[in-house]
Amino acid sequence: MNIALLHYRVGETDGVSLEMDKWRQVLISMGNQVFYVAGNHSKIDAYVIEEIGFNNPLDLKIASNCYEKLIDYTPSSLKEAIEEQAKIIENKLSHFIKTKKIDLIIPNNVFALGRSIPIAKGILNAIEQTHIQVICHHHDFYWERERYSHPQTDYVLDSLNHLFPPIHYPMQHVVINSYAQKSLMEKKGLTSTIVPNVFDFDLFPWIMDAYNADFKESLGVNQNQVLILQATRVVNRKAIELAIDVVDQMNQMQHKRKWIGKKLYDGRTFDKDTEFVLAVLGLHEGTDHYEDKLIEHAASKNVHMIMNPNLVDHTRYEKNNKKIYSLWDAYVHADLITYPSIYEGFGNQFLEGLFAKKPMIVFEYSVFEQDIKSKGFSYVSLGNTYITKDNGLVEVEKKVTIQAAQQAMKYLCDTKYRNQEVEKNYRLGQLHYSMNTLKKIIETL
Repeated sequence: MNIALLHYRVGETDGVSLEMDKWRQVLISMGNQVFYVAGNHSKIDAYVIEEIGFNNPLDLKIASNCYEKLIDYTPSSLKEAIEEQAKIIENKLSHFIKTKKIDLIIPNNVFALGRSIPIAKGILNAIEQTHIQVICHHHDFYWERERYSHPQTDYVLDSLNHLFPPIHYPMQHVVINSYAQKSLMEKKGLTSTIVPNVFDFDLFPWIMDAYNADFKESLGVNQNQVLILQATRVVNRKAIELAIDVVDQMNQMQHKRKWIGKKLYDGRTFDKDTEFVLAVLGLHEGTDHYEDKLIEHAASKNVHMIMNPNLVDHTRYEKNNKKIYSLWDAYVHADLITYPSIYEGFGNQFLEGLFAKKPMIVFEYSVFEQDIKSKGFSYVSLGNTYITKDNGLVEVEKKVTIQAAQQAMKYLCDTKYRNQEVEKNYRLGQLHYSMNTLKKIIETL
């Protein structure tokens, strides 16, 4: 079959883009020809429709008027703008489908999240015009996000009800967790298949090599600093402030004192000047000045936090005579991973940490508790409850943060314990979330 995987963007380090890469790999292994359709130009070969881009200016303007405040349009002119943009998308996608003789299209999140009515409408129109087979891959739904709870016109409300996802066109629906499966049935009366995020555990292990050997130097981290990696995008729901709080506690002398003079897991000596550094390397896509708040929070705690979204990308390459490293290079050099998200559709970074054989600090968000925790993984827990402060940042109880810091130190300084736990995690990940798991499920669709 000729299959098209469609999303707002490809070749990025966000979870949806990474998951599409895995689907592509499995679909090709099953004898299919696979194409990408996206709104961005990247190093990944794709058919680009700029109107569906994540940062398309007109699309962002329309979305702002749909969900925040109707200031640039009247209700009727907003509808006209949406339908005009949708028609452009419909024509371009229909041309691609017909030219490449596409048999099946797999839209990722465009019929779930609600972030763009013209994109969803245009894609659906193209699907109806070409009578193509569809598998909708839903990662998260609009009713789970506050942003989409205040539609500014009746047309916007009607579009949310009928486009996300479409209920009148015959489609298969795929979700990534059991909560989403139940929610889709309750909200829309639609059945779906759970396809969890997976990882290719058969990859060659990520190791230090000639290219990434200077990664820490490029990051500005020295040998007496312990690198703690936050590899997600910088988005409010990732709750990176919780990682800052743990690193703050790890740097407190009352927690360091027990380990002074001992060896770290990699042979370095832990001394009173050893510093824990937090590296935040993902794309900056937060709202309400989230990045500024994180910088202020780290400064108030005297935590050394490095924020550099330009050092790491989807793959390695050189730009202006400077190395750009892959996300996997960052994992090679990390001593510990933080994963403090308070909401996730599943948990790509958790799976990456399993493969990288790195200890992880995890907030037990609802999907983690429901679908992942029972598998028996070892990790440093930040609990499952938090409060939101006046500035919009979140926090957990201080005693939980302190316990997490102490347990994290054990992973860093007790080599035997660290090795046995990360090896166990790897085996469990391989058992439950491998590419073979994905292939078996896709074969049933």
